[in-house]
Amino acid sequence: MRTMTPPSPDGAASPADGGGKRSVLAEWQLALPLALAFASIFLAPLLMLVGVSFFNDEKITQPGFGQWAKFLGDPFSYKVIADTMLLGLKTVCATIVIGYPLALIYLDASPRLQKVLIFIIVMPLLLSVVVRTFAWIVVLGREGVVNTLLLQLGIISEPLRLLQTELGLVISLTQIEMPLMLLPLISVMSRLDPNLRDASSALGASRWRTLFKVIVPLSMPGLVAGCLLVFASSTTAFISQTVIGGVRLIYLPLLIWQQSLVVFNWPFAAVVSLTLLVSVLTVVSALSYLGRRSGGYVHG
Repeated sequence: MRTMTPPSPDGAASPADGGGKRSVLAEWQLALPLALAFASIFLAPLLMLVGVSFFNDEKITQPGFGQWAKFLGDPFSYKVIADTMLLGLKTVCATIVIGYPLALIYLDASPRLQKVLIFIIVMPLLLSVVVRTFAWIVVLGREGVVNTLLLQLGIISEPLRLLQTELGLVISLTQIEMPLMLLPLISVMSRLDPNLRDASSALGASRWRTLFKVIVPLSMPGLVAGCLLVFASSTTAFISQTVIGGVRLIYLPLLIWQQSLVVFNWPFAAVVSLTLLVSVLTVVSALSYLGRRSGGYVHG
């Protein structure tokens, strides 16, 4: 007598008849084109970059570790790496300080005003980064809006030098990267129960205590996501770093451009590119880990 395989409780095909294997195979067939496209667009150039970095000469004919030894043996390289990472961290801190008040203003606004605010937040993303960067030249120049206003108010006696300085670069990057911080924050904070702030106030907590003890911990996923986006974008913002910072401020993207398109030392440019990739991924992983730790602490 032939035994019958009982059907599964949910009505799905039993693994005995190969239904589970067929479903897994079908999923792989659906994912295979995307995986191949990802491999060809991202992994293949990355592997080529790794391969090019292991050549000693500019003509890519002599394999070796000469370019890595040249880069890692120069103390200037470590200064450039540190300056690039610090630039990203300073931009992250500036966007957090300005982004949280703006997110709270959005939460307290009426639905009609929220639509207007969302449009204002998203609008910089619709403009070219070149246009936004050159607009900051007009604002931060010696005869720009900032210096003219400060001179008219009598706060300064001579124009401040804001262009080709790290301060001016951080100011411009803060505005350029602000949507990447605000959108995740607003997305998470909009889902918070509005009664939480009222309950905190009823228990005697001040507005500042409510902010740091209730709102900030509960909005930590949005904050971490915003930090990751802002840091990764600001450290690789070649146009802003070059136009606002100038050639006096050397960061890893500018060094890559100089070595690849000015000196034509492609192996050395590949070494710097991989260093930038590893450095950004390291800091992003650390920020993500801290976000998970803080999230676990908040939820018990």
